[in-house]
Amino acid sequence: MKVTNWGKYPVIEKPEVSYHQGMSLNGSRWIARGMGRCYGDASLGDKMLSSLKLNRLIDFDEEKGILTCESGVTFEDILEIFVPKGWFPSVTPGTKFVTMGGALAADVHGKNHHKEGSFSDYVLNFLLMTASGEIIICSRTVNAEIFFATAGGMGLTGMILQVTIQLKKIETSAIRMQSIKARNLTEILSMFDEFESVTYSMAWIDCLAPGRRQGRSILLKGEHATLDEVKNSDWKNHPLKVPNKFKINIPFDFPSFVLNPFTTRIFNFLYYNRQVRQEVHLLGDYDGFFYPLDMIHNWNRIYGGRGFTQYQLVIPKEAGQEGITDVLNLIQKRGMASFLAVLKLLGNSNGLISFPVEGYTLALDFPLARDLFPFLDELDKVVVDYGGRLYLAKDVRMSPEMLAKTYPGLDEFKAIIKKLDPAGKIRSYQSERLGIHSIS
Repeated sequence: MKVTNWGKYPVIEKPEVSYHQGMSLNGSRWIARGMGRCYGDASLGDKMLSSLKLNRLIDFDEEKGILTCESGVTFEDILEIFVPKGWFPSVTPGTKFVTMGGALAADVHGKNHHKEGSFSDYVLNFLLMTASGEIIICSRTVNAEIFFATAGGMGLTGMILQVTIQLKKIETSAIRMQSIKARNLTEILSMFDEFESVTYSMAWIDCLAPGRRQGRSILLKGEHATLDEVKNSDWKNHPLKVPNKFKINIPFDFPSFVLNPFTTRIFNFLYYNRQVRQEVHLLGDYDGFFYPLDMIHNWNRIYGGRGFTQYQLVIPKEAGQEGITDVLNLIQKRGMASFLAVLKLLGNSNGLISFPVEGYTLALDFPLARDLFPFLDELDKVVVDYGGRLYLAKDVRMSPEMLAKTYPGLDEFKAIIKKLDPAGKIRSYQSERLGIHSIS
């Protein structure tokens, strides 16, 4: 069967089978796979074990908000069941179509990383099936070494079967938002500093604006609204309502010529100028704030049949202004248009090969084209020069050399998975491409 992830590249023809207790793997090489929302080849391999039938809720402490569930439970499942009870994920990525196992394996971060950390910070423990078939429990005190190797370890320590996580208490399902225009990169970075105490923040950034307008942006801040803040709104009588599931569907792949520097420049101009006032305050539902693209079914088809990749980098905070400027300069010099570009502030690092470091992360979406990968090689040099790194959950073409230069915990991580899996049974095409596993 043909299998691919969200970027639609690469496409492989390998078996994907549902995991069930006691199944025999017959010495085969395998990697766990959830919803397939990573962008590249991290959950692709010779054999893929699907976690989607591991979708049961095991236990919930209604007073403390502690949830134990199987690894195939998604953020969408949790939102629908627990928002009406007054609980919300402590950390959520930009799509709710991600499993709990996938969230831990990628150690996903959200709009609140600068203040509240990544997903693994709210994982109390998990059950892991190792390469030998043994099932072990891992926490910060039990098998701690494996716990921190699994957080951000891209599924290479084993198959996560069950997780126990801490949810966040909320009074309403509404988000109190503020949207602020920034004239250039200097201004948007100063805003991130000014509003560092805000729980949620991110910025749309125009990567093609030249000169004094380079890096012009729109900052979006958010907080969970209180009951008092919604007393004169649609949330008054139903403060914990779940948003309606209205979706726009993209029924076919767009022609490849639709997204180009000219159309992207027009989109950026319209998007930036649609907000007339400098600041806008509004009350909205959590779907519109956290998951705007989820309302467009199959939005990855916009990038055409060849697919796309998201290049997500982080530059340490002290080098942020200079490093992001050099990235934008190179984008403009090469005429490479990112249709969607998002800038966020990250906090401290977590896990051996977990992505975040304290600094600014920029996520850039590029349709696949013949000259794209050589251009991304150039961007790699900028990222390395400023002490940054790339996010493995989005990567589809990074080199082993760059991984080794930018992830100082890599050797320790390799030693742990070698001890867990001396025969190298658990592997992905990404782990082979990056030299974590040898190709044989």
